[in-house]
Amino acid sequence: MSPAPGFEQWLAPAPASAGGRLDWLQTQRAAARLSVAAQGVPGTKQEAWRYTSLSRLLEQGFVPAVEPVTLRPEALEPRLIPELDAYRVVLVNGRFVPGLSALEGLPPGVRVGSLAELLATDPDALKDRLNAVAGPDQSLFTALNTAGLDDGLVAIMGPGVCLPRPIELIHLSVGAAAPLLAQPRHLVVLETGAQAHLIERYVGLTDGLYCTNSVLEVMLGADAVLEHQRVQLESPKAFHLAALYVRLGAASNYRCINIAVGAAWARTDLRVRFTGEDAVCDLQGLYLVGERQLLDIHLDVDHQVPRCRSREYFKGILYGKGRAVFDGRVHVARDAQQTDAAMTNRNLVLCEGAEIDTKPQLEIEADDVKCSHGTTVGELDPEQLFYLRSRGIGAPLARRMLCLGFAAEVLDALGPEALRMHVAEEVGHRLEQAT
Repeated sequence: MSPAPGFEQWLAPAPASAGGRLDWLQTQRAAARLSVAAQGVPGTKQEAWRYTSLSRLLEQGFVPAVEPVTLRPEALEPRLIPELDAYRVVLVNGRFVPGLSALEGLPPGVRVGSLAELLATDPDALKDRLNAVAGPDQSLFTALNTAGLDDGLVAIMGPGVCLPRPIELIHLSVGAAAPLLAQPRHLVVLETGAQAHLIERYVGLTDGLYCTNSVLEVMLGADAVLEHQRVQLESPKAFHLAALYVRLGAASNYRCINIAVGAAWARTDLRVRFTGEDAVCDLQGLYLVGERQLLDIHLDVDHQVPRCRSREYFKGILYGKGRAVFDGRVHVARDAQQTDAAMTNRNLVLCEGAEIDTKPQLEIEADDVKCSHGTTVGELDPEQLFYLRSRGIGAPLARRMLCLGFAAEVLDALGPEALRMHVAEEVGHRLEQAT
Protein backbone atom coordinates (compact mmCIF):
# COMPACT_ATOMS: atom_id res chain seq x y z
CA MET A 1 0.00 0.00 0.00
CA SER A 2 1.24 3.50 -0.77
CA PRO A 3 1.33 6.25 1.90
CA ALA A 4 -1.60 8.61 2.29
CA PRO A 5 -1.20 11.40 -0.30
CA GLY A 6 0.49 14.40 1.26
CA PHE A 7 2.20 12.43 4.02
CA GLU A 8 4.95 10.70 2.04
CA GLN A 9 7.64 12.91 3.58
CA TRP A 10 6.32 12.25 7.09
CA LEU A 11 7.10 8.56 6.63
CA ALA A 12 10.82 9.00 5.99
CA PRO A 13 12.77 6.21 7.74
CA ALA A 14 13.63 6.88 11.37
CA PRO A 15 17.35 7.15 12.25
CA ALA A 16 19.08 3.86 12.97
CA SER A 17 19.87 5.04 16.52
CA ALA A 18 16.18 4.94 17.45
CA GLY A 19 15.85 1.18 17.89
CA GLY A 20 16.45 0.43 14.23
CA ARG A 21 17.58 -3.15 14.96
CA LEU A 22 14.73 -4.09 17.31
CA ASP A 23 12.40 -6.57 15.64
CA TRP A 24 9.43 -5.72 17.87
CA LEU A 25 9.77 -1.99 17.15
CA GLN A 26 10.17 -2.53 13.43
CA THR A 27 6.99 -4.64 13.50
CA GLN A 28 5.13 -1.79 15.18
CA ARG A 29 6.48 0.72 12.67
CA ALA A 30 5.50 -1.47 9.73
CA ALA A 31 1.99 -1.91 11.12
CA ALA A 32 1.73 1.86 11.57
CA ARG A 33 2.76 2.49 7.95
CA LEU A 34 0.09 0.06 6.75
CA SER A 35 -2.46 1.83 8.96
CA VAL A 36 -1.54 5.21 7.44
CA ALA A 37 -1.98 3.83 3.92
CA ALA A 38 -5.28 2.17 4.80
CA GLN A 39 -6.77 5.25 6.46
CA GLY A 40 -5.84 7.76 3.79
CA VAL A 41 -6.37 11.47 4.37
CA PRO A 42 -9.46 12.07 6.50
CA GLY A 43 -12.10 14.38 5.08
CA THR A 44 -14.97 16.39 6.53
CA LYS A 45 -17.39 13.54 5.77
CA GLN A 46 -15.74 11.61 8.61
CA GLU A 47 -17.28 12.49 11.95
CA ALA A 48 -13.94 12.99 13.72
CA TRP A 49 -12.95 15.57 11.09
CA ARG A 50 -16.38 16.98 10.39
CA TYR A 51 -15.47 20.53 11.38
CA THR A 52 -11.79 20.57 10.43
CA SER A 53 -10.13 20.44 7.03
CA LEU A 54 -6.57 19.20 6.60
CA SER A 55 -5.96 21.29 3.51
CA ARG A 56 -3.95 24.00 5.31
CA LEU A 57 -1.72 21.37 6.90
CA LEU A 58 -1.11 19.48 3.66
CA GLU A 59 -0.21 22.66 1.76
CA GLN A 60 2.87 23.30 3.92
CA GLY A 61 5.07 20.41 2.72
CA PHE A 62 6.60 19.61 6.11
CA VAL A 63 9.74 17.45 6.15
CA PRO A 64 11.13 15.55 9.16
CA ALA A 65 13.82 17.30 11.16
CA VAL A 66 16.88 15.06 10.66
CA GLU A 67 19.89 17.12 11.67
CA PRO A 68 20.23 17.82 15.42
CA VAL A 69 20.24 21.48 16.44
CA THR A 70 22.99 22.82 18.68
CA LEU A 71 21.81 25.46 21.13
CA ARG A 72 23.70 27.22 23.87
CA PRO A 73 21.99 27.38 27.30
CA GLU A 74 21.48 31.14 26.97
CA ALA A 75 19.27 30.55 23.92
CA LEU A 76 16.85 28.66 26.16
CA GLU A 77 16.81 31.28 28.92
CA PRO A 78 13.98 33.43 27.49
CA ARG A 79 11.67 30.39 27.44
CA LEU A 80 12.32 29.27 31.03
CA ILE A 81 10.11 30.06 34.02
CA PRO A 82 12.69 31.48 36.48
CA GLU A 83 11.00 30.51 39.75
CA LEU A 84 9.91 27.03 38.68
CA ASP A 85 11.72 24.38 40.70
CA ALA A 86 11.58 21.22 38.60
CA TYR A 87 13.55 18.46 36.93
CA ARG A 88 13.91 19.56 33.33
CA VAL A 89 13.84 17.62 30.05
CA VAL A 90 14.41 19.67 26.90
CA LEU A 91 13.65 18.49 23.38
CA VAL A 92 14.76 20.60 20.43
CA ASN A 93 12.84 19.77 17.26
CA GLY A 94 11.79 16.53 18.89
CA ARG A 95 15.21 15.36 20.14
CA PHE A 96 16.47 15.12 23.69
CA VAL A 97 19.29 17.59 24.48
CA PRO A 98 21.27 16.56 27.59
CA GLY A 99 23.13 19.87 27.81
CA LEU A 100 19.89 21.82 28.23
CA SER A 101 18.21 19.32 30.53
CA ALA A 102 18.60 19.11 34.32
CA LEU A 103 17.91 15.72 35.93
CA GLU A 104 20.23 15.76 38.92
CA GLY A 105 18.89 14.41 42.22
CA LEU A 106 16.27 11.98 40.99
CA PRO A 107 15.31 9.55 43.78
CA PRO A 108 15.94 5.79 43.57
CA GLY A 109 13.40 3.85 41.56
CA VAL A 110 12.96 6.57 38.92
CA ARG A 111 14.10 6.57 35.30
CA VAL A 112 13.76 9.82 33.38
CA GLY A 113 15.49 10.47 30.09
CA SER A 114 15.64 9.98 26.34
CA LEU A 115 13.52 7.44 24.47
CA ALA A 116 16.25 6.98 21.85
CA GLU A 117 18.87 6.31 24.53
CA LEU A 118 16.70 3.77 26.34
CA LEU A 119 15.93 1.98 23.07
CA ALA A 120 19.69 1.64 22.59
CA THR A 121 20.65 0.66 26.15
CA ASP A 122 17.66 -1.14 27.68
CA PRO A 123 14.94 -1.82 25.08
CA ASP A 124 13.36 -4.54 27.25
CA ALA A 125 12.14 -1.77 29.57
CA LEU A 126 10.00 -0.48 26.68
CA LYS A 127 9.07 -3.64 24.77
CA ASP A 128 5.73 -4.27 26.53
CA ARG A 129 4.99 -0.61 27.24
CA LEU A 130 5.56 1.42 24.10
CA ASN A 131 2.29 1.50 22.11
CA ALA A 132 0.51 -0.51 24.82
CA VAL A 133 -1.85 2.36 25.69
CA ALA A 134 -2.30 3.79 22.19
CA GLY A 135 -3.06 0.26 20.99
CA PRO A 136 -3.09 -1.20 17.49
CA ASP A 137 -6.11 0.79 16.18
CA GLN A 138 -4.31 4.10 15.98
CA SER A 139 -5.60 7.32 14.49
CA LEU A 140 -3.82 8.68 11.41
CA PHE A 141 -1.47 11.06 13.20
CA THR A 142 -0.64 8.62 15.99
CA ALA A 143 0.21 6.03 13.32
CA LEU A 144 2.40 8.60 11.55
CA ASN A 145 4.16 9.27 14.85
CA THR A 146 4.66 5.54 15.50
CA ALA A 147 6.05 4.98 12.01
CA GLY A 148 8.57 7.79 12.42
CA LEU A 149 9.22 7.83 16.17
CA ASP A 150 12.76 8.77 17.03
CA ASP A 151 13.08 10.37 20.44
CA GLY A 152 11.13 11.80 23.33
CA LEU A 153 10.67 11.51 27.08
CA VAL A 154 10.54 8.27 29.04
CA ALA A 155 9.60 8.56 32.73
CA ILE A 156 9.16 5.37 34.74
CA MET A 157 8.34 5.56 38.48
CA GLY A 158 8.75 2.41 40.52
CA PRO A 159 6.23 1.21 43.13
CA GLY A 160 5.59 3.72 45.91
CA VAL A 161 7.95 6.38 44.53
CA CYS A 162 6.92 9.98 45.18
CA LEU A 163 8.79 12.60 43.14
CA PRO A 164 9.69 15.62 45.29
CA ARG A 165 9.59 18.04 42.33
CA PRO A 166 7.70 18.20 39.03
CA ILE A 167 9.21 17.03 35.75
CA GLU A 168 9.14 19.89 33.24
CA LEU A 169 9.13 18.72 29.63
CA ILE A 170 9.93 21.56 27.23
CA HIS A 171 9.23 21.02 23.52
CA LEU A 172 11.37 23.71 21.89
CA SER A 173 10.95 24.23 18.15
CA VAL A 174 13.61 25.98 16.08
CA GLY A 175 12.76 27.10 12.56
CA ALA A 176 14.81 26.41 9.45
CA ALA A 177 14.80 27.17 5.73
CA ALA A 178 12.45 24.23 5.13
CA PRO A 179 9.21 23.79 7.13
CA LEU A 180 10.27 21.16 9.66
CA LEU A 181 8.29 18.34 11.24
CA ALA A 182 9.02 16.95 14.72
CA GLN A 183 7.29 13.80 15.99
CA PRO A 184 8.31 13.30 19.63
CA ARG A 185 7.02 10.18 21.38
CA HIS A 186 6.65 10.09 25.15
CA LEU A 187 5.93 7.38 27.70
CA VAL A 188 5.06 7.96 31.36
CA VAL A 189 4.62 4.93 33.62
CA LEU A 190 3.64 5.11 37.29
CA GLU A 191 3.66 1.74 39.00
CA THR A 192 1.60 0.85 42.07
CA GLY A 193 1.30 3.75 44.52
CA ALA A 194 3.70 6.07 42.67
CA GLN A 195 3.08 9.82 42.58
CA ALA A 196 4.41 12.40 40.12
CA HIS A 197 3.77 15.81 38.58
CA LEU A 198 4.43 16.46 34.88
CA ILE A 199 4.49 19.91 33.27
CA GLU A 200 4.52 19.79 29.48
CA ARG A 201 5.24 23.01 27.55
CA TYR A 202 5.30 23.58 23.78
CA VAL A 203 7.16 26.74 22.76
CA GLY A 204 8.78 28.14 19.64
CA LEU A 205 12.18 29.81 19.75
CA THR A 206 11.14 31.99 16.81
CA ASP A 207 7.90 32.83 15.00
CA GLY A 208 8.75 30.46 12.15
CA LEU A 209 6.72 27.80 10.36
CA TYR A 210 7.02 24.24 11.71
CA CYS A 211 4.83 21.30 12.74
CA THR A 212 4.76 19.26 15.94
CA ASN A 213 3.04 15.85 15.94
CA SER A 214 3.39 14.64 19.53
CA VAL A 215 2.10 11.45 21.19
CA LEU A 216 2.14 10.81 24.94
CA GLU A 217 1.15 7.50 26.54
CA VAL A 218 0.38 7.41 30.27
CA MET A 219 0.10 4.17 32.24
CA LEU A 220 -1.10 4.45 35.85
CA GLY A 221 -0.91 1.43 38.13
CA ALA A 222 -3.13 0.82 41.14
CA ASP A 223 -3.30 3.81 43.54
CA ALA A 224 -0.93 5.87 41.35
CA VAL A 225 -1.40 9.66 41.19
CA LEU A 226 -0.35 11.93 38.33
CA GLU A 227 -0.76 15.71 38.11
CA HIS A 228 -0.29 16.83 34.52
CA GLN A 229 -0.28 20.33 33.03
CA ARG A 230 -0.03 20.91 29.27
CA VAL A 231 0.68 24.44 27.98
CA GLN A 232 0.63 25.01 24.22
CA LEU A 233 2.38 28.29 23.31
CA GLU A 234 3.56 27.44 19.81
CA SER A 235 4.66 30.00 17.22
CA PRO A 236 1.77 31.94 15.63
CA LYS A 237 2.66 30.25 12.30
CA ALA A 238 3.04 26.75 13.70
CA PHE A 239 0.92 23.63 13.18
CA HIS A 240 0.36 21.52 16.28
CA LEU A 241 -0.97 17.98 16.67
CA ALA A 242 -1.01 16.24 20.04
CA ALA A 243 -2.47 12.91 21.12
CA LEU A 244 -2.67 11.90 24.77
CA TYR A 245 -3.54 8.32 25.73
CA VAL A 246 -4.20 7.51 29.39
CA ARG A 247 -4.90 4.15 31.03
CA LEU A 248 -6.03 4.19 34.66
CA GLY A 249 -5.58 1.25 37.02
CA ALA A 250 -7.63 0.57 40.14
CA ALA A 251 -8.03 3.57 42.49
CA SER A 252 -5.57 5.64 40.45
CA ASN A 253 -5.99 9.39 40.05
CA TYR A 254 -5.20 11.46 36.97
CA ARG A 255 -5.66 15.23 36.81
CA CYS A 256 -4.81 17.14 33.65
CA ILE A 257 -5.10 20.85 32.82
CA ASN A 258 -4.75 21.87 29.17
CA ILE A 259 -3.95 25.46 28.19
CA ALA A 260 -3.92 26.25 24.46
CA VAL A 261 -3.28 29.74 23.12
CA GLY A 262 -0.66 29.33 20.37
CA ALA A 263 -0.29 27.93 16.82
CA ALA A 264 -2.09 28.87 13.63
CA TRP A 265 -3.67 25.39 13.35
CA ALA A 266 -3.91 22.97 16.25
CA ARG A 267 -5.66 19.72 17.14
CA THR A 268 -5.50 17.86 20.45
CA ASP A 269 -6.93 14.39 21.11
CA LEU A 270 -7.32 13.23 24.72
CA ARG A 271 -8.25 9.57 25.13
CA VAL A 272 -8.80 8.11 28.58
CA ARG A 273 -9.64 4.50 29.42
CA PHE A 274 -10.58 3.20 32.88
CA THR A 275 -9.34 -0.36 33.38
CA GLY A 276 -9.48 -0.58 37.19
CA GLU A 277 -12.33 0.20 39.57
CA ASP A 278 -12.58 3.33 41.77
CA ALA A 279 -10.28 5.41 39.56
CA VAL A 280 -10.68 9.18 39.10
CA CYS A 281 -9.94 11.38 36.07
CA ASP A 282 -10.25 15.18 36.00
CA LEU A 283 -9.69 16.95 32.65
CA GLN A 284 -9.79 20.74 32.52
CA GLY A 285 -8.91 23.14 29.74
CA LEU A 286 -8.75 26.74 28.59
CA TYR A 287 -8.31 27.81 24.99
CA LEU A 288 -7.93 31.26 23.39
CA VAL A 289 -8.54 31.39 19.66
CA GLY A 290 -7.87 34.58 17.71
CA GLU A 291 -7.41 35.94 14.21
CA ARG A 292 -7.23 33.12 11.61
CA GLN A 293 -6.47 30.51 14.29
CA LEU A 294 -8.07 27.08 14.28
CA LEU A 295 -8.10 25.01 17.46
CA ASP A 296 -9.69 21.56 17.59
CA ILE A 297 -10.11 19.58 20.84
CA HIS A 298 -11.42 16.00 20.98
CA LEU A 299 -12.10 14.04 24.17
CA ASP A 300 -12.85 10.33 24.36
CA VAL A 301 -13.38 9.04 27.91
CA ASP A 302 -14.16 5.34 28.12
CA HIS A 303 -15.59 3.90 31.37
CA GLN A 304 -15.16 0.13 31.15
CA VAL A 305 -15.33 -0.81 34.85
CA PRO A 306 -17.57 0.10 37.83
CA ARG A 307 -17.35 2.96 40.33
CA CYS A 308 -15.08 5.35 38.44
CA ARG A 309 -15.45 9.12 38.25
CA SER A 310 -14.60 11.53 35.44
CA ARG A 311 -14.91 15.28 35.06
CA GLU A 312 -14.34 17.22 31.84
CA TYR A 313 -14.51 21.01 32.12
CA PHE A 314 -13.30 23.18 29.24
CA LYS A 315 -13.60 26.93 28.64
CA GLY A 316 -12.91 28.87 25.46
CA ILE A 317 -12.49 32.55 24.54
CA LEU A 318 -12.83 33.40 20.86
CA TYR A 319 -12.15 36.67 19.07
CA GLY A 320 -11.26 38.07 15.65
CA LYS A 321 -11.97 35.39 13.07
CA GLY A 322 -10.81 32.57 15.30
CA ARG A 323 -12.49 29.17 15.10
CA ALA A 324 -12.63 26.42 17.70
CA VAL A 325 -14.02 22.89 17.81
CA PHE A 326 -14.88 21.02 21.00
CA ASP A 327 -15.93 17.41 20.44
CA GLY A 328 -16.28 15.47 23.67
CA ARG A 329 -17.50 11.90 24.19
CA VAL A 330 -18.02 9.93 27.39
CA HIS A 331 -18.79 6.24 26.96
CA VAL A 332 -20.10 4.10 29.82
CA ALA A 333 -19.97 0.37 29.11
CA ARG A 334 -22.68 -2.06 30.24
CA ASP A 335 -20.58 -3.36 33.16
CA ALA A 336 -19.47 0.11 34.33
CA GLN A 337 -22.19 0.48 36.96
CA GLN A 338 -22.09 3.38 39.47
CA THR A 339 -20.12 5.54 37.07
CA ASP A 340 -20.09 9.26 37.91
CA ALA A 341 -19.30 11.43 34.86
CA ALA A 342 -19.89 15.07 33.96
CA MET A 343 -18.78 17.04 30.88
CA THR A 344 -19.09 20.82 30.47
CA ASN A 345 -17.96 23.19 27.72
CA ARG A 346 -18.40 26.96 28.12
CA ASN A 347 -17.45 29.53 25.51
CA LEU A 348 -17.16 33.30 25.43
CA VAL A 349 -17.40 34.79 21.92
CA LEU A 350 -16.14 38.38 21.77
CA CYS A 351 -17.10 39.32 18.20
CA GLU A 352 -19.29 38.21 15.30
CA GLY A 353 -16.41 36.88 13.20
CA ALA A 354 -15.45 34.16 15.71
CA GLU A 355 -16.96 30.68 15.56
CA ILE A 356 -17.29 27.70 17.90
CA ASP A 357 -18.57 24.20 17.04
CA THR A 358 -19.26 22.31 20.26
CA LYS A 359 -20.59 18.78 20.61
CA PRO A 360 -20.52 17.09 24.04
CA GLN A 361 -21.86 13.51 23.94
CA LEU A 362 -22.84 10.77 26.36
CA GLU A 363 -23.10 7.10 25.33
CA ILE A 364 -24.47 5.11 28.27
CA GLU A 365 -25.06 1.36 28.27
CA ALA A 366 -25.22 0.88 32.06
CA ASP A 367 -28.36 1.68 34.09
CA ASP A 368 -26.95 2.66 37.50
CA VAL A 369 -24.99 5.82 36.67
CA LYS A 370 -24.81 9.53 37.39
CA CYS A 371 -23.93 11.31 34.14
CA SER A 372 -24.44 14.79 32.73
CA HIS A 373 -23.23 17.04 29.94
CA GLY A 374 -23.79 20.60 28.82
CA THR A 375 -22.47 23.48 26.75
CA THR A 376 -22.90 27.25 26.65
CA VAL A 377 -21.95 29.92 24.11
CA GLY A 378 -22.34 33.55 25.12
CA GLU A 379 -21.04 37.11 25.04
CA LEU A 380 -19.72 39.42 27.72
CA ASP A 381 -22.44 40.47 30.15
CA PRO A 382 -23.36 44.07 29.20
CA GLU A 383 -24.44 44.85 32.77
CA GLN A 384 -21.06 43.79 34.15
CA LEU A 385 -19.32 45.79 31.43
CA PHE A 386 -21.48 48.84 32.24
CA TYR A 387 -20.69 48.49 35.95
CA LEU A 388 -16.93 48.56 35.33
CA ARG A 389 -17.24 51.44 32.87
CA SER A 390 -19.28 53.42 35.39
CA ARG A 391 -16.34 53.10 37.84
CA GLY A 392 -14.04 54.87 35.39
CA ILE A 393 -12.49 51.77 33.80
CA GLY A 394 -11.93 52.07 30.05
CA ALA A 395 -13.72 49.67 27.70
CA PRO A 396 -10.64 47.62 26.62
CA LEU A 397 -9.50 47.10 30.21
CA ALA A 398 -13.03 46.30 31.38
CA ARG A 399 -13.43 43.67 28.68
CA ARG A 400 -10.04 42.17 29.52
CA MET A 401 -10.92 42.01 33.24
CA LEU A 402 -14.15 40.16 32.49
CA CYS A 403 -12.34 37.72 30.20
CA LEU A 404 -9.71 37.02 32.85
CA GLY A 405 -12.49 36.45 35.36
CA PHE A 406 -14.03 33.91 32.97
CA ALA A 407 -10.66 32.15 32.58
CA ALA A 408 -9.70 32.32 36.26
CA GLU A 409 -11.55 29.14 37.24
CA VAL A 410 -9.15 27.08 35.12
CA LEU A 411 -6.04 29.23 35.63
CA ASP A 412 -6.38 29.11 39.42
CA ALA A 413 -6.20 25.31 39.30
CA LEU A 414 -2.67 25.44 37.87
CA GLY A 415 0.31 24.78 40.08
CA PRO A 416 3.02 25.46 41.14
CA GLU A 417 2.51 29.21 41.56
CA ALA A 418 5.38 30.07 39.19
CA LEU A 419 3.64 28.16 36.39
CA ARG A 420 0.28 29.73 37.21
CA MET A 421 1.72 33.26 37.10
CA HIS A 422 3.55 32.55 33.84
CA VAL A 423 0.45 31.20 32.10
CA ALA A 424 -1.77 33.97 33.46
CA GLU A 425 0.65 36.54 32.06
CA GLU A 426 0.60 34.88 28.64
CA VAL A 427 -3.20 34.71 28.66
CA GLY A 428 -3.41 38.36 29.69
CA HIS A 429 -1.07 39.33 26.86
CA ARG A 430 -3.20 37.47 24.30
CA LEU A 431 -6.36 39.08 25.67
CA GLU A 432 -4.84 42.50 25.04
CA GLN A 433 -5.02 41.64 21.35
CA ALA A 434 -8.59 40.39 21.72
CA THR A 435 -10.02 43.37 23.58
